[in-house]
Amino acid sequence: MNGELNRRTVLGAFGLGLVGASIAGSAQAASALSAIRKRGFIRAATANEVPYGFMDANGNAAGIGPDVAKHVLATLGIKDVEWVVTPFGSLIPGLEARRFDIVAAEQNILPARCQQVAFSVPNSSYGEGLLVKAGNPTNIHSYEDIKKNPKLKMAIVSGADQLDFAHGMGIPDSQIVLIGANADALSTVETGRADAYAATELTVARLAAHSKAVAAANPFTDPLAHGKSVRSYGGFSFRKADTDLVAAFDKALTAFKATDVWAKILSGYGLGATSIAAARTKTTAELCAGK
Repeated sequence: MNGELNRRTVLGAFGLGLVGASIAGSAQAASALSAIRKRGFIRAATANEVPYGFMDANGNAAGIGPDVAKHVLATLGIKDVEWVVTPFGSLIPGLEARRFDIVAAEQNILPARCQQVAFSVPNSSYGEGLLVKAGNPTNIHSYEDIKKNPKLKMAIVSGADQLDFAHGMGIPDSQIVLIGANADALSTVETGRADAYAATELTVARLAAHSKAVAAANPFTDPLAHGKSVRSYGGFSFRKADTDLVAAFDKALTAFKATDVWAKILSGYGLGATSIAAARTKTTAELCAGK
């Protein structure tokens, strides 16, 4: 009897301990936002990758992630942001180690990452692009357009992913011009050696900014890989326990995404209308599920 009573007493105490730990954990999660407000500043990290998130020549955080984060955090009453620059691979470990409270580096929202951190609603979308002559005289807006016209040629950096995309879309080697580096792309398109140059959307945008003789194909339809569009969706990441901070940030970001100011930030860093629209179409749940 005494043994049974003692066992029940111990189990009861253990159960109360679990409940207490659960309550403490919930209190900690519920107090994340208020704790940051009480502290007076939030610690944010970026990976110093242009144009996603970086420190400019004056030492200020800039880029798609930081610029949007500043607007959203201000609506939450958090105007003081302490920025940390860290290698991309250290973003999630640093977040989990509580070295910062939010990551603003436009990390691609992927199922494996969703197991580690809580992502905001998508803030950006970025895909592939094509650099063409100014005015787009051959009316190229997709890999499919090149495939349909055997006379058109596409330049690709040797060994780049775009070569796999082109082959996957059925474009033969006879229509592909291999070049050594991005630096060769401008002259290749300007001289007509190739009708288009294939690279990531933001690489194309940066190249187009260096010459009036070329432009990014707009609108542009992303190629397919294994039946799915080659497109990434960037978001802000938080610790999973900071549920109130995530919820408040999501609500404010969702409202901000409905404004022209948000769209201008993305377009100012080279994202086209297609990508800006795409960032409004996917949900975090879909992306975390690999959809």
